[in-house]
Amino acid sequence: MFTHKSFAVVGGGTIGLPIVRALTSYNVSVVLLSRPGSPSKTVPSTVKVVQVDFNDVAATAAVFKRHKIDVVVATIGKAAVLVQKSLADAAKLAAVKLFVPSEFATPTDGEPEGSHNPVAGIGDKCEVAEYLKSHNIPSARVFTGVFIESLPWLVGYSEHGKIRIVGKGEAPVSYTSVHDIAGFVAHVVTTLPPSALKDRIFRLQGDRASLNDLGAQFKTSVEHVDRITGEGGAVKTELLTLLSSGAGSTAWDETNQVERTGNEAAGSANVLWPMHRWRSIREVHNL
Repeated sequence: MFTHKSFAVVGGGTIGLPIVRALTSYNVSVVLLSRPGSPSKTVPSTVKVVQVDFNDVAATAAVFKRHKIDVVVATIGKAAVLVQKSLADAAKLAAVKLFVPSEFATPTDGEPEGSHNPVAGIGDKCEVAEYLKSHNIPSARVFTGVFIESLPWLVGYSEHGKIRIVGKGEAPVSYTSVHDIAGFVAHVVTTLPPSALKDRIFRLQGDRASLNDLGAQFKTSVEHVDRITGEGGAVKTELLTLLSSGAGSTAWDETNQVERTGNEAAGSANVLWPMHRWRSIREVHNL
């Protein structure tokens, strides 16, 4: 028996649409929320698509109420992470039972309290987490590390056939495929009891390797550079620097500069999806 039956996914991008599709396989009610004027999305026929201004709390709450939403899954891009405060206000007005904020990357829970680290949107994500907690809105945060599918872009392999990294590249990094992330989210929000989801952090890991190790996996050379140039160079430089610092592991504790262990280890949440086989870097990229 499903513990939650009606879901709103906010944003239909890289991770949003796969989550929508994964949820539909559980035969639950799914609504996709997008901004007015956003390009149309190809979704399963059972999915309702609603355009609404996310900053309009009353209008968004009305959508949640109309569709009797139990769970909101936000998949907001880095530039608009803070709009989740308005979404959270709407969720509270509509008595939504669980809010899954847009994390889906490296961990943010180990940041020093009150930190507003601008790298990779970490500070904004922390602010949203603090907002949910202070407003007593139950949340579930999912840390995934790097999307395996994005690796060729991030390290420049798709551009020049080599692995270019910033920093020493020795620290272990967690990687998880978009397919696995979407399936995991759909599985836990539809099958786990509310008590197992409330204010919970899930640390996923489909594969694990240092940036230096990627050379052997992709059968190419590794080049260490001070920064990445060209289109998206600033973003890539920022992300690669972060990964080289150790913060790429889903178990990373930034405050204490250590890897968490035990129930907080990287990939510790994988067991919640029994019998699932997690995809590796080699499998996703046919290496």
